[in-house]
Amino acid sequence: MQVGVFAKTFPGSEPAGVLAAVRDAGFAVTQFNLACAGLPSMPDAVPEDAIRSIAAASDASGVALVALSGTYNMAHPDKAVRDDGMRRLAVIIEAAADLSVPLVTLCTGTRNRDDQWAHHPDNADPSVWADMASEMEKALELAERHGVDLGIEPEQANIVTSAGDAMRLIAEMDSKHLRVVLDPANLFEQASEAQARAIVAAAVERTAGHVAMAHAKDRFADGRFATAGRGVVDFADFVARLKVSGFDGPLVTHGLSAEEAPGVARFLKGLA
Repeated sequence: MQVGVFAKTFPGSEPAGVLAAVRDAGFAVTQFNLACAGLPSMPDAVPEDAIRSIAAASDASGVALVALSGTYNMAHPDKAVRDDGMRRLAVIIEAAADLSVPLVTLCTGTRNRDDQWAHHPDNADPSVWADMASEMEKALELAERHGVDLGIEPEQANIVTSAGDAMRLIAEMDSKHLRVVLDPANLFEQASEAQARAIVAAAVERTAGHVAMAHAKDRFADGRFATAGRGVVDFADFVARLKVSGFDGPLVTHGLSAEEAPGVARFLKGLA
């Protein structure tokens, strides 16, 4: 596996400086965010000079861009907001193709108007799944046109909450371009080490063959997020099960400080 980190872990809006920091912390790959190039994360347009700058920084640093963040609320209750997100996602997908980035990461969304990562009691309503699925169909048309994959991440606050939900959506969409981003800490909220291990193991088995990228974030038993290796997630077991499933892609950490990054890089490289 290739061990990586979110580029936004490191401060800066110049790709060269950010990707040099990624390299110096010990990571070979990164999930890039256009904010690291001085743009909004979901911009109206990506200038050609920004594409050149990002590509040059990747080449100079030796850090490969394995994913580009393209998250907006795919289940927002206001269709106009969803339409604007889709318009911006088209920009992200085109930029990913221009940069030869294989994966654009998504947020399957929530009925929460203010925060795409916050739960809402209406999320389980079938109409909400239908709105999200309609967005996904349009997104996949764009992705297929540009030869880019889309990554959905099971997340407790979003519409796709579990490995089962992810596989249901993949079956409904019937597209090879829809893949899974598997973050063990997003598969549960509060759990003991044994409970977390069982939940994560089942998710790896359920999504085998469909995982494009694994994330490395952790949780404490009380539900608070933690830096990888400090919570209840058994990362040695997680990585071993990913290997058995045939996964050999990027393992990308986030939810940590820049100061913690070198230690996490060493920890993950010892497992991968």
